[in-house]
Amino acid sequence: MSTTSTGIRVAAVGDIEESEALKVPAGTTGHGDAIAVFHDGGAYYALDDTCSHGQASLSEGWIEDGEVECPLHSARFCLKSGEPQCMPATLAQRTHRVEVRDGGIWLHPGLGPGEEATG
Repeated sequence: MSTTSTGIRVAAVGDIEESEALKVPAGTTGHGDAIAVFHDGGAYYALDDTCSHGQASLSEGWIEDGEVECPLHSARFCLKSGEPQCMPATLAQRTHRVEVRDGGIWLHPGLGPGEEATG
C-alpha cells in the first residue's frame, strides 16, 4: 500500500475478487477505524469496518446486491450510502471515497464518495 496526498493505494484492480472485501487497518488510513473496501457489481465501495450495531468486522460479512451483511447479527448496510437496511442496526456506517486510477484501487479516508480533496 502506498500513501499520497491523492489517497492510499490499497490494491491493484483485480486483487479484490467480486463479492469480496479488503480490510485496511486504521494505522494505514489514519482514520479512527479500519476501513473495508468492497467489490460488488464491478464497482468499489468503502465503509468503516466495525459494524455500528456490534463489534464485528464488515469485511468478513456477506456481500450481495449492493449490500453487506454483518457476520455477527445479520444487520445489512447499503454499500453506496452506509445506511442500515434492516434491524438490529439503526446507525449508518461512514462511507469513504474509492477511486480506480492507474490500475490501482485508491482509498480516500474521511471523504465521502463524491467529495474531492482540498488544499
